Amino acid sequence: MKFKTNHKIVLASASPRRKELLSKLGVPFEVVSSDVEETSVKADTMENYVREVALLKARDVAKKEPGKTIIGADTVVVLQNQLLHKPKTTEEAIDHLEKLSNNCHSVMTAIAVINSNGNEETFVEETKVYFKNLSPALIKAYVDTGDPFDKAGGYGIQTGGALFIDRIEGDYNNVVGFPLAAVFEKLITLNILHI
Repeated sequence: MKFKTNHKIVLASASPRRKELLSKLGVPFEVVSSDVEETSVKADTMENYVREVALLKARDVAKKEPGKTIIGADTVVVLQNQLLHKPKTTEEAIDHLEKLSNNCHSVMTAIAVINSNGNEETFVEETKVYFKNLSPALIKAYVDTGDPFDKAGGYGIQTGGALFIDRIEGDYNNVVGFPLAAVFEKLITLNILHI
């Protein structure tokens, strides 16, 4: 499907997965990544944290690309009210996956849209992900692929991490990092996209 827009759309994310998903709308957009320090954000809830990070990214790119419509996004993995960031070491990746094993966690993606007039809209999509019981050998084999290191929670549902999933409740694309159906609905509501 192709939709129409008279906006110059910018995706404020270097994620190839987000770029691939947004391209499904068939409208032209450019990619400009933000340089913000995510750890500078302080918030009282996980939902507010991820929302603030998405806004921070979108505002950073809006300064670089004035007069354009910016879409920022951030995804977090939350287990028992604890953030599982992208692992920096092999030990941390193994630790993340051991915690997620045989457990349920939330994946929250916040979307921030800043239109050409500077108006800001945000929302947070949440998906529950249930993991199977993972053996130490499976965890090590996956970590050895290097796949966990650029992914929140230390796994990719669209890559080898697909083997760990028992079931999900919610939008699959949200777990990938971009809740496309909800983004589409928001862009239609804001008259940024037209059918």
